[in-house]
Amino acid sequence: MKTENIEGLTLFEINLLIQQGAKFVMFPNMMTKFKSSTIYFVRPEEKILKYAVKHFFKNVANCWHTIPFRPLYLSKSLFYLAIGGQNYTHAVLADLKTINPVYNPNLYCLQYV
Repeated sequence: MKTENIEGLTLFEINLLIQQGAKFVMFPNMMTKFKSSTIYFVRPEEKILKYAVKHFFKNVANCWHTIPFRPLYLSKSLFYLAIGGQNYTHAVLADLKTINPVYNPNLYCLQYV
């Protein structure tokens, strides 16, 4: 899955932000077969509402033609909007730790600082 808002961050910085209250959140698309969407990295000072409202309106626009299931899809979408999405922090961190390259700084340059 695609993860957004982690451009330029190292694994150490991501772990530090998670300790401060950040998390990885996903809002599922109700009309797709796989029910998967983009995973967003929400920083501690950010509001989840700006991501949730976008996916809610996308679900409203996609489920207009399914008249018998419309209340079900809209209620599920409202549920995920209310709880702030599905928390995928542990799963994404496990994936990031497996693909994280080892960082070996040049200690010769650091000894004169």
